[in-house]
Parts: sequence; structure tokens; C-alpha cells
Amino acid sequence: MLVNLPENVADLWTGPGALTGGFRAKLRSRTYGTAELNAAPDPEVRTVTTADGAELRVHSYGPADGDVIVFIHGWSCCLEYWNPQINAFAREHRVVAFDQRGHGASTLGSRRFEAEQLADDLSDVLDAVLPAGRKAVLVGHSMGGITIQAWAKFHPDQVTRRASAALLLTTTAGDIAAETRVLPLFNDIVPAPAWLGRALFGQPVPFPPGSPVRAIFKARLLNRHATADQVDFGLSIARSCRPLVRAKFALALIELEIHGAAASLCVPTAVVAGAYDNLLPESMSRKIADELAAAGNLARFSVLATGHLANIEASAQFNAELRNLIDVARHGRHAVAG
Repeated sequence: MLVNLPENVADLWTGPGALTGGFRAKLRSRTYGTAELNAAPDPEVRTVTTADGAELRVHSYGPADGDVIVFIHGWSCCLEYWNPQINAFAREHRVVAFDQRGHGASTLGSRRFEAEQLADDLSDVLDAVLPAGRKAVLVGHSMGGITIQAWAKFHPDQVTRRASAALLLTTTAGDIAAETRVLPLFNDIVPAPAWLGRALFGQPVPFPPGSPVRAIFKARLLNRHATADQVDFGLSIARSCRPLVRAKFALALIELEIHGAAASLCVPTAVVAGAYDNLLPESMSRKIADELAAAGNLARFSVLATGHLANIEASAQFNAELRNLIDVARHGRHAVAG
């Protein structure tokens, strides 16, 4: 049975029994033996306020005059999800990452979740972080990839003015309920009915502690060779998202469809999929790559030997893909066979 969530659930985040913001911040900032997973020090912090009152936490790293990379995280995550990339690129680039509304330390605002809302929030962040005449490489994972596609659809006039290139990582343009394989047993044997996905993902329940949850998280969202630190990092990031927000956004994402939006990304765009991605399988990324190729804007389509968290599971390979795209954007080269 689904729980009916109010349009604005901010008032349910606090109160008796609620996990505090400090606890969730601690989850986001855990220290790991794998150095690249740890938060980069001394970010420039700002708040971007949207027209409907959402306050978005934005962090910037690296030289102010460096080439700009903007990272957009996915569902149930926060800007710390990009720690491996922030640590790898902030020495030479101006690296920007932000919490999507309701996630991390960003508030929900009053607006209903939809593709145009995702697009407008990204536009507001770009307004705040991009000086006049500057462009950014936009990198989006999962819901972040949806955000970039939606931005191109609803703000096509901004694409060539604000973006030099884009990278879409383990993402989709819709059909999540029909194509996801993340549900155990059902998806391994027969397609899961849409109602089951809504019933499970639409429940505002926390991830309980213990090895069974950790094992399921690894088996369904990462690849079998993922390290203990990678699993713990991904799980801590997901746990830092409020359960009510996770449920609210999951139900909305299941219904979201923006097929064809990628055609408006008229800059070199790379697509990276995970060979073992159960949540948003490789075939979903391939459809987007085909749209980009038809429009003449596909820079590269690649498949890494990972699950859904490819930039964490195979950070060196993912970073190489991003560096290749930055080189494409910088030197004006375009389509590269994937």
C-alpha cells in the first residue's frame, strides 16, 4: 500500500523520532580509508534561492579562473556523491556541485517535482556560478542526467551559451518502471509489475543498519567487485537522504518521461553506462546515445564494468572519460566512435 505524501514534506522532516540534520551531515562527511572518497576541504559555499523558495546548497572548488565543471547528482544522493571527481579535478578546474532540492542540505521549496522544475533549478545554479561569457562542462548522474536533458529541453537557448559539453552517466529519459531490473527475483526472472516498483520505492522508510541491507545494496546497485569502502560510501550517501524525500522523488521519477529531450543537447555529449547497472540498465543509456548520434552531437558512448554508481566503482576509468570529453570541448573536436 502506498503512503500518500503531501506536496511539501518539509514539515515532516523534524519532530520526535526524526533524524537530525547533524546526523545526516555526518553521514555525508564520513572518513574513508580510500582517500578519493573523502570530502575535499575548504569549499566556497553559497546558497542559491529559487523563485519558489527552495534553498540549494552549492559548493565550488579550485581556481576561480579555471575551466568550469558542474556536477549534478542523482536520486537519494547529495553533492558529496562526486567526491572522487571533486578530488581529481579541482586542482586545475573550477569544480561546482550542488544539492538538488530536498536532497543533502537543500530545502524543498513549494514547487511540484517535475522535469521543468529540475531544468529551472539547474538554470538558477548556472546563473549563480557562471560568470558572463563562461561555459561549463555539465556532468549528471542518474536523476542528474535527467536534469541536464530537461534543461536542454526547456531552456534550449541556454545550451550553446552556457555549456561547452555534457556527460550523461547511467541515466534514462523515462520508462523506469518498465525497464529497471533492480528488484530482486522479479527482475531476474520476469519483468516486475509497475505497481510493485511504486509500492516498494514509494515507502518512506530508512535503510536499517546491518549486513543484509549492505549486501543487498551492493548486489543490486554496484558490481560484485566493488570494495568495502565503495559500498559503505554509496550507502552512507543514500542514507543521508531523508526517507520521505526519497519516496516522494521515487514516485515522481517513475512517472517522468522526457524522451527526445537529448536531441536539444547541441554540444558534444558523452554517455556512460554501467554493464551491470540494474537500476537504469545499459539499454536506457544506449537509447539516449542513439538520439544524440542522430542529432550529430554524440561525442562518445562507453560502457564501464560497473553497476549504477560508475564514477565511484571505476573512478579512474570514469575520470578518463570526462577528461576526454573536456579535451573534445576545448579543442572543438566532436563525434568520437564509442
